[in-house]
Amino acid sequence: MQRTDAMVCPYPVGSASLRRMVIEAEELGFDSIVALTDEPAPQGDRVTVLKACLITEPSVKSMRAKAKRAFGSNDLVVVEAGDRAFNRAVVSYTGVHILRNLYRAPKGSFDHITARFAADNSTGIDINLYPIISYSGPGRQNVLQCYADIIRLHRKLGFPVTISTGAKSVCGMRSVRSIKLICELFGMTGDEVDFALGGVRRILEPEMPVRVVP
Repeated sequence: MQRTDAMVCPYPVGSASLRRMVIEAEELGFDSIVALTDEPAPQGDRVTVLKACLITEPSVKSMRAKAKRAFGSNDLVVVEAGDRAFNRAVVSYTGVHILRNLYRAPKGSFDHITARFAADNSTGIDINLYPIISYSGPGRQNVLQCYADIIRLHRKLGFPVTISTGAKSVCGMRSVRSIKLICELFGMTGDEVDFALGGVRRILEPEMPVRVVP
């Protein structure tokens, strides 16, 4: 079973080396990680390192230009979510693999039409666990509601879902078991979590069929 943490941030973005995060990922039950890094991947490990380009451009034109440059030189092109029109453009663009951090986007920025575009183009929607772990009070509840809405649309339309810890140190990384417990808070089942942890591979290998977990 493929299990990928869809975003970790080693040094210099975070405080841990890529090598240390790779070792930790294996201990936590993962066979691959997506890393925001330019550092060469360690060789000879059982954990595969996939390199990501994270695009935070605010306009569709600049997002597409940067995605075009990044596509092919990185394993995954990941874009920070924005408003509804921006998100629809992102999930419809073939040079983008994953739309991330919808919890930061305006309310209603990921609707059923955008979700259908994501399903048609096999663009992944990432569930970043960092705010659930770090936030409290109404902020945390808003994140949980956002993720619950995403999962409801995923069940209906079948777009790929990925799960990331957004970890900047080994302390921020979580085991597969812990991730399942966290995801229960917004209604994901254990089987759905297992399926989502394989989402990165299905995005990179689109011939693998996308299925909706009941």
